[in-house]
Amino acid sequence: MFDFLLQQYRLLWNNRKLIEEDTAESVLKKAILQELKDENSHPRVRKSPHEKYFSAIKRIMDSSLPDEVKLSLIKLHTNLMEDL
Repeated sequence: MFDFLLQQYRLLWNNRKLIEEDTAESVLKKAILQELKDENSHPRVRKSPHEKYFSAIKRIMDSSLPDEVKLSLIKLHTNLMEDL
């Protein structure tokens, strides 16, 4: 399941490099946490996790991914956001 979700996540972020040294689940969760923490931006322009969560959910909802995939990615983002 995580293999498929990782493939779908890559469709949202086609220019982001995801190093696959681990399981698909681990790679996907690390990528989402990096996204929520805005670690791909310079420290001076980083946004809060709440802002990044909102923009990630909006990006997912605006995508052409199937609804089941959207829901799964939103749930995963939400679960990881709750842990932050």
